[in-house]
This record gives sequence, structure tokens and C-alpha cells, in this order.
Amino acid sequence: MHKLLLLEDDISLIDGLTYSLEKNGFDIDVVRSIKEAEKRIAEDAGFDLLLFDVTLPDGSGFTLCEKIRESGSQVPIIFLTASDEETSVIRGLDCGGDDYITKPFKLGELCSRIRALLRRSGMKNDEGNILRSGSLTVNLAEGRVFLEGEPAEFTGAEYRLLCLLLKNSGRVLTRGMILDKLWDGAGNFVDDNTLSVYIRRLREKLEKNPSMPEHLITVRGFGYQWKE
Repeated sequence: MHKLLLLEDDISLIDGLTYSLEKNGFDIDVVRSIKEAEKRIAEDAGFDLLLFDVTLPDGSGFTLCEKIRESGSQVPIIFLTASDEETSVIRGLDCGGDDYITKPFKLGELCSRIRALLRRSGMKNDEGNILRSGSLTVNLAEGRVFLEGEPAEFTGAEYRLLCLLLKNSGRVLTRGMILDKLWDGAGNFVDDNTLSVYIRRLREKLEKNPSMPEHLITVRGFGYQWKE
């Protein structure tokens, strides 16, 4: 049973969500403020997924998400919010959120998104040294990439970009997020044009039809997403 943490201050919504999520086989823990959420997460690192409202009495779910990502945690996070404005969506993705669902929403859709995100987050090998996606395998301990069982050659920057995408499979990474993480061998930050070149090279090496990619997808207006 997957364990979820719900951060929400609307009592009527809490009751309905708790009932539906438990009926769908999830173990749900509820907190109603940022302070409570921080305390529960500090006490129990075993949550499989976090559901965050954005506007709370003592702060923002976006800010809490940023703190969690800064700590190194990659636990999946879904935002539940009444705002569907593009700026809010971008803010949610930029701060490290994995998905965004606007109130009011259908509970069946929420459960489907939770299951999909849990499946994607389970892509990593239990040992933590292997990343797999279909016929693609990355051995992190050895720094080697295999495609359909055969060794594949990548430059250092291409390899770092590929690992970043695979570790965040299913999650939209903005160009800014990627540029913050990616640098060349000399320690210089990669610029926007160079990133486009790396994306194109990865597609040429990994996609059957680079002009119509199935895995390394461009999300217009946001960035890139790796799809299994």
C-alpha cells in the first residue's frame, strides 16, 4: 500500500479526498499547515507521494516543495490548486512539482494521475545504481549507457543530460532547471543554444525518428520531458 501525505486546509475537501483515496487502496496521512507538513515529513521519510494545496494559512505549497527538493528528495509531488493560470503552472513546475491538478477535479482523474506518477517514480532500480527506460539502461556506478543491450557512446554533457532526464522521468523540466544542473567539463555553465544542440544529439542517438521523438518530448512553453 502506497503511503501519501495530503497537505490541505479545506475540511470538506479533506474528508472527500481521504475517503476516496483510502477506497482506492492508498494509506493517507493529513496535515493542514506548512508547519505540520514539515514536522510529519521530518518524522517520517517513508511517504511515496505528496499532495500539496498551494495556498495555506502559514505559507505556500510551492515554497515547501522548493525546500524538499533542496534537501535532495525526489519524492513525487502533485499540486492541488484553484488557479489554472499559466504563471501558476510554471511556478509549480519550476519549484520541483511533478504534476498539477486544478480544483474542482474528478477524484477518478486524481487517482489515475497518482498511480501514473508512482509508476514513473518506480523506474529506478532498487540498488540506486541503474536507470532503465524500455531498451535503454544507464549504469550510474560505471557511467555506461546501453541501448538494446549494446554499449552506446555519449559525451560527458550528453550523459549528464540523459541521466537528469531519466531520473525525472515523466516530469516536465524547464530549460532553466536543466541549465542550472548542466555544465560542461570545464565547469562552465551551458547556454540555451548549446542545450538545444545536446537535445538534438540525444534524439539522434536514442529516437527511431529524431524529428518525431517518442521519448524526449518538447513541452512547448515549458521545457522537456522524458516519456518511457
